[in-house]
Amino acid sequence: MKKTLFLSPPSFDGFDGGAGSRYQAKREITSFWYPTWLAQPAALVANSKLVDAPPHHQTVEDVLKIAKDYELVIMHTSTPSLANDVKFAKAIKAQNPDTEIGLIGAHVAVLAEETLRENPIIDFVCRHEFDYTCKEVAEGKAWDEIKGLSYRDRNGNIHHNEDRALIHDWDCMPSVLPIYARDLDITKYFIGYLLHPYISFYTGRGCPAKCTFCLWPQTIGGHVYRTKSPDTVGREMEQAKAIFGDKVREYMFDDDTFTIDKQRAIAISEHMKRLKLTWSCNARANLDYDTLKQLRDNGLRLLLVGFESGNQKILDGIKKGIKLEVARKFMENCHKLGITVHGTFIIGLPNETRETIEETIRFACEINPHTIQVSIAAPYPGTELYRQALENNWFSDRSLVSNSGIQMSALQYPNLSSAEIEDAVEQMYRRFYFRPRAIIPIVGEMLSDPQMLVRRLREGREFFSYLKQRHAQAAAKSKSMVSG
Repeated sequence: MKKTLFLSPPSFDGFDGGAGSRYQAKREITSFWYPTWLAQPAALVANSKLVDAPPHHQTVEDVLKIAKDYELVIMHTSTPSLANDVKFAKAIKAQNPDTEIGLIGAHVAVLAEETLRENPIIDFVCRHEFDYTCKEVAEGKAWDEIKGLSYRDRNGNIHHNEDRALIHDWDCMPSVLPIYARDLDITKYFIGYLLHPYISFYTGRGCPAKCTFCLWPQTIGGHVYRTKSPDTVGREMEQAKAIFGDKVREYMFDDDTFTIDKQRAIAISEHMKRLKLTWSCNARANLDYDTLKQLRDNGLRLLLVGFESGNQKILDGIKKGIKLEVARKFMENCHKLGITVHGTFIIGLPNETRETIEETIRFACEINPHTIQVSIAAPYPGTELYRQALENNWFSDRSLVSNSGIQMSALQYPNLSSAEIEDAVEQMYRRFYFRPRAIIPIVGEMLSDPQMLVRRLREGREFFSYLKQRHAQAAAKSKSMVSG
């Protein structure tokens, strides 16, 4: 077994390259998801090490000092961070030319040829579901025999081996939680709507939904939800409790659609109740009252729900598969049951206009989740949204983030500019949060929990600092367009 380092390299200040559900960018407030995409193959490779540099504030020098002792370095990359990651790969090779360097992630899953051709410093990429591909590279198996691998031979020629089949026996996949405990500082991971410290991980992979913008099912995970059994998850949670004790305040099941199999979700929740663990998960806005009640009674605290838009035409256009009236009933039930909801919305999807933005803002205020996240539509390579943008000439710029890591709008429409899309994000945040219905519960939360008081004050400062940076970015962009 080669001495293997799984690495999320240093990047933009505050850049969340490991984001699991939305987009890789610098957040409005300090937010870092766990590097589950790296932790899973790390759990398969004996004596490997996982380094997640951004949340741990590790510098280039810090990580190079670690990397010099490894024969094989596998880095997670993304469309916004690829150039930065390749630059870091060059620094590793300058230090030790014999180090083998490979990339994983959605970008290289669909653009393997382009990535290798344009970046000679990269030796290989692992396409699509890459866990066992990484394992076989680390085991020293001949590269021409490894399914799912694209690589450069000694003569500089690029080869693409046949695809690897998706993993269906997820019960055989080792838990990532011991890797977290061994290599990560869980206090460095913050998500504004989750209790701190929290832990997020997957109990399966793949999503049956066909949302046109969603990156992971279209590039890596596929549209079949493949899962661990409830009993296997229960044993993992017993292990988690033994490892972390009372240090973890909340566990987040980050599966794209954890509640799609209601009976499985309920069975897992019974294990959480038995272990007296607080938990949260992703959910679609169509769960019925009885299911919600059972989950709440078994320790569910919060649901992360993608509402996306308050306009039905936009939802139908992105194949969301949700009706607004169903989402309204879902939220009514969550409020009745006291289940906290963090709602996510996207500005700039196809069919967006000034009028539909207004509808989305009004809809968010009407259903009134506890907190919201407002993203800009991000057309990642490999998604249907990307294909639509190419076909309809919607691209204003191919950049998904600015030089500071702040998300930008790469799209524009005949009656809606990229600048208007970006401005609408701030408008929605202000109009949602600057209401008594939003402020009073948050103040109550702060008064009842000293830790939350400190966090919310910090997040408030960070949010206004973020808006200041966004204004500066918009001004620079406007000046550049005028001078151009």
